[in-house]
Amino acid sequence: MRKHILSVCTLFALVMLLASCGAQKKSGMGTNSSGSTSAGTDGPSASQWRSGLKGKWVLNSVDREDIPAAYTIKNIFDEAPVDCFLGSVWTLPGGNYRGNITFNAAGTLCADGAVRTIVWSVYDSKANDQHPQFQFKKIYSGEKAANVTSGYRLNLSYSDGQSLVMRMPIPLDNGTGNLVFNFTRVQE
Repeated sequence: MRKHILSVCTLFALVMLLASCGAQKKSGMGTNSSGSTSAGTDGPSASQWRSGLKGKWVLNSVDREDIPAAYTIKNIFDEAPVDCFLGSVWTLPGGNYRGNITFNAAGTLCADGAVRTIVWSVYDSKANDQHPQFQFKKIYSGEKAANVTSGYRLNLSYSDGQSLVMRMPIPLDNGTGNLVFNFTRVQE
């Protein structure tokens, strides 16, 4: 009986350890009419997201969510068409949070092999109805991050350590749609 209780306690401790180090999930998330997430306080904190995002991620696909097929998106992040970002590698190191996006798509408007320096962080609005967001700003040669005042935010939707989903709200004539960015972690 004693060994049985010890086994159950050991199993419980192992499950708790794995759960505390494991998946970062956002469940039950919806968007309100302004496009912000409205799932309350469930899900990981900004510091948990920050820790989970560190590393290299490849952008596998960008899906349209609630965006009419006739609606054209010419470019994203004031950079290039969506197709140019497919296959790009997003390096998000810790420390000073200075990373980069390496483009790997060839095409008319794509710059295969180009590297865009970014400074990234996780924005926490502290509002009860919003989850933390991934934010970044592009840094060009000779610029200091402190002098760059514009950037981009994406809603952090899901991560399990190996895959990552972020949503970029797109304002439409009648509401808001999303571009859904699907990443997988690059194994090093």
